[in-house]
Amino acid sequence: MSGHPTRIVIADDHPLFRGALRQAVAHALADVTVSEVGSLDALGQTLAESADVDLILLDLAMPGVQGFSGLLFLRAAHPELPVIVVSANDDPTVIRRCIEFGALGFLPKTAEVAQMGDAIKAVLDGGVWTPPGIDLSAPVDHETADMVRRLSTLTPQQVRVLMMLSEGLLNKQIAYELGVSEATVKAHVSAILTKLNVDSRTQAVIAAAKIAGAGWATAGASATG
Repeated sequence: MSGHPTRIVIADDHPLFRGALRQAVAHALADVTVSEVGSLDALGQTLAESADVDLILLDLAMPGVQGFSGLLFLRAAHPELPVIVVSANDDPTVIRRCIEFGALGFLPKTAEVAQMGDAIKAVLDGGVWTPPGIDLSAPVDHETADMVRRLSTLTPQQVRVLMMLSEGLLNKQIAYELGVSEATVKAHVSAILTKLNVDSRTQAVIAAAKIAGAGWATAGASATG
């Protein structure tokens, strides 16, 4: 990483917590630049403007994100970028799922600044950091592991379509939101069903909700069109 300052993007919709993370970054690293964004769309725009990013600190719950969808989208769009998830939910199952979906670290929002710094340095050095005492070796049932793997194969656009299916949007509404044709949306839906090995939009949404967090709403999932 020599030759340019370490560049870190903090993606969190709470200015106070962004400030705490910025403080942790400043304590941990001498030569660093920090960008702050408050939504998944803003994060996507920042990364589109400059791929020269060394680490993303990603809040699981912010505008444009449902459950693990933000992490899924980010890993699909930028698989080379290290991600540390920051979350108020430090349930071991949540932490384990974040690592399964490709995060290299997990920071509870209750962590001390020094601990945040340790996590940032560990991941920048190529390691994986989770809170002390968290057992990531607990057995995962094969069905869950298989769906985690399947969800991880979705493209960024397919993740967005699945998120919109979860909100109960019709194909024509999704097409309008994404600025594509209805035929393109139908192709994405078909690909999602194939990748997740399910027969319907409803089953796709239920599978995503079960694996990727309750935030993937099932209300209206039976909508067709």
